[in-house]
Amino acid sequence: MLAHLSISNFAVVKQLSVNLEKGLTAITGETGAGKSIAIDALSLCLGERADANAVRSTASKAEIIAHFALATNANAKRYLDEHELTSDEDENSCFIRRVISKEGRSKAFINGIPASLQQLKGLGQHLLAIHGQNTHLQLLKEDYQRQLVDTVGNHKDSLSNVKQHFALWREKQKMLSELQAQAQQREDRLQLLTYQVRELDEFALEDGEFLELETEHKRLSNGQSLLEQAQTSFYHLYESDEGNALSILQNSIDRLGELESHDASLSPILVLLNEAAIQVEEAAGELRHYCDDLEIDPLRLQQVEARYAKAMELARKHSVMPEDLFAHHQTLATEFASLGDQESLLTTLEDEVDVLKAQYLSETKVLSECRLKAANYLASEIETQIHQMNMPHAKVAIEVNYDEFKKPSALGQDSVEIKVSTNPGQAADKLDKVVSGGELSRIGLAIQVIASDNHATPTMIFDEVDTGISGPTASIVGGLLRRLGKQVQVMCVTHLPQVAAQAHNQLFVTKLTDGESTETQMLALTKQDRVDELARLLAGDKVTKSALANAKELLKSAQSN
Repeated sequence: MLAHLSISNFAVVKQLSVNLEKGLTAITGETGAGKSIAIDALSLCLGERADANAVRSTASKAEIIAHFALATNANAKRYLDEHELTSDEDENSCFIRRVISKEGRSKAFINGIPASLQQLKGLGQHLLAIHGQNTHLQLLKEDYQRQLVDTVGNHKDSLSNVKQHFALWREKQKMLSELQAQAQQREDRLQLLTYQVRELDEFALEDGEFLELETEHKRLSNGQSLLEQAQTSFYHLYESDEGNALSILQNSIDRLGELESHDASLSPILVLLNEAAIQVEEAAGELRHYCDDLEIDPLRLQQVEARYAKAMELARKHSVMPEDLFAHHQTLATEFASLGDQESLLTTLEDEVDVLKAQYLSETKVLSECRLKAANYLASEIETQIHQMNMPHAKVAIEVNYDEFKKPSALGQDSVEIKVSTNPGQAADKLDKVVSGGELSRIGLAIQVIASDNHATPTMIFDEVDTGISGPTASIVGGLLRRLGKQVQVMCVTHLPQVAAQAHNQLFVTKLTDGESTETQMLALTKQDRVDELARLLAGDKVTKSALANAKELLKSAQSN
């Protein structure tokens, strides 16, 4: 609950500090005194954007501090913990501070920690709800009517199930739509790949085969020259009778060997010559084997040339290097298989989407049944309440219409509509066609009281929601607000004495001026002060003994309930 509010240099407020109590607190005062100033200040603490005009003309900055007691507010505590904004001194308290400079700059703090407007709004929804003079106009909107039914029905699990199934269905539907949108492009690509992969499959080039073909082609196309040169080299190394390399080396070894005994320095040379002779003899042997194994096969040459040429042709066709043709073939084959898998996935997705849609619709029907029960209960309760507020003949019906063919949403397939008949014999119709502004306010207030058990916020503020009502109806409205104050902390800005009398506490807003500047103050009223203020509200500026007597009786009667 809101425990304390401090305002400095905000609009016409120079300095204001007020303690707030549990129950219903009425805020009264003269017209134009600034009864709604506290609401405007609290709105800034809840994340509303600041305006430089809000700063008092004689000041450099405005400051608002709101202190909330959190002993029974688990949601607010959880939010503070999750965002690391919990007070180090007292986890059961929360201080929100908002500072606005004359230049329009704004700073916000939660428990002394700098905070963003988004954080203020996030925390604020767990602390306080403000209902302005035009809040009841939301009742005319179908979305708000559905939210009311959901709030009263408290069927969070069913709503959650619908949202989850809708999200799953939409995710699969999106995947399916993307595949379907690419169907023609995929089909065109499949046709091209079918031809390309089949052609490469038929050629069946193996990994590294092109380099082998290139090597073999060179050998076969130069076979005659290789054989002739190899035979000539063998002849000169080993067979020539005129002096081959091996015989020349052997002759040199024999001669130097005879001289080695005369000069030992020839020994290393002889070693080298012997090694050379061995190498020449081995080389000659290898050449002999090379010449024996070397085949000049015109048919094989034709085969290699044909396959080599085909590899070159395919490489040019696919704009790759010939040595990369095998890898390119594998890439195309993988893509071809993937596209085939996508076709299979398309069929699978179509089945999955149908199943998920059926599951979603099943959950929406469950939700619709929950809403129907809640709608009947809410309609009956509203009717009971407004009968007490000078609408004795009113009939209320809340229609929940399920439409399977309606555009799907995470909120289900229902349209919810409140219909009212205010006079006997009058057909029930939409609120905006039947009720007046005052009647709409009464219906809205009745809903707030009915839904009080489900309110997530422990503090509610009503800004002149009793506009358009008077007399006995005002007393009933005051009684409803008092009843609501037993559930949550309620503050109500009002000009009706019947409403103010029902309050557990009363604040009086007054405006002081010295001719040069104006200042608004908010004062807590004693019991006698309340009598005087109620008399003023009853009689106007001239308070008579009769008005005072009526005020005492009104307060006594209200407080006895």
